[in-house]
Amino acid sequence: MTADIIDGKAFAERLRDRVAEAVPAFAERMGRKPGLAVVLAGEDPASQVYVRSKAKATLAAGMESFEHRLADTVAQEELIALVERLNADDAVDGILVQLPLPGHIDEQAVIAAIDPAKDVDGSTVANAGKLAVGREALVPCTPLGCVMLLKDRLGDLAGLKAVVLGRSNIVGKPMAQLLLREDCTVTIAHSRTRDLPEVVRRADIVVAAVGRPQMVRGDWLKPGATVIDVGINRISIGDGKTKLVGDVDLDTSANVAGAITPVPGGVGPMTIAVLLRNTLVAAHARAGLPVPEAL
Repeated sequence: MTADIIDGKAFAERLRDRVAEAVPAFAERMGRKPGLAVVLAGEDPASQVYVRSKAKATLAAGMESFEHRLADTVAQEELIALVERLNADDAVDGILVQLPLPGHIDEQAVIAAIDPAKDVDGSTVANAGKLAVGREALVPCTPLGCVMLLKDRLGDLAGLKAVVLGRSNIVGKPMAQLLLREDCTVTIAHSRTRDLPEVVRRADIVVAAVGRPQMVRGDWLKPGATVIDVGINRISIGDGKTKLVGDVDLDTSANVAGAITPVPGGVGPMTIAVLLRNTLVAAHARAGLPVPEAL
């Protein structure tokens, strides 16, 4: 293995520390702590783990955590009514509705109900539109965390060729917009892209977010490329055992790439750290205060 392993866990810890250092000044100025509300509907095991982790990290950063757990039979109208109450609650600066929602609920309708000023995962059309036209916006946590890791590794990204594998509204599309904002030359590739390995092979930066375990292999990569693996896939390794892997085959890719994020321990820890950062940014914006430079 020759590639440098990008330690997302260590970077995320430093970001959480910067958030925690900035919280007391806000609390002293405003007479309250910043607050993050997380809404969970249903019993999805992974979602429950994420929500517990988010609540723990929020409290550790010195902020208020508001958890709302609803049954998987909750009516869409009831869920939207809860979001509207959180919109009106001045103690809440950020609202995150944990996805996926139960199948009978229209996720887009629920997301549309979130006040864009409290949309700390950048999911609303308002924030997506602002990002697309280059205005200040609350940006989806995972793509923003990826850009932070890239800039920490490479410095100025201007002029680099980037390929984003995946076109989801959650990662792929905002990731491309953020890289354009950094003056990269960006290609979005997906399942219908012709000659996909050749397209990827031209990239200085590869961001894989397709949800297919170990799809990207070393012979797809340009030597020295920086690879950000957003995928989290659980695969069987026999004898009833499983392990987590990314969308990139680490064993073959690490012999070609210049740097690569592991799974786990790469992008995953960044998502929660950026969520805390976005909550504090939203709190400052709502209060009409300048955002601390450390964020």
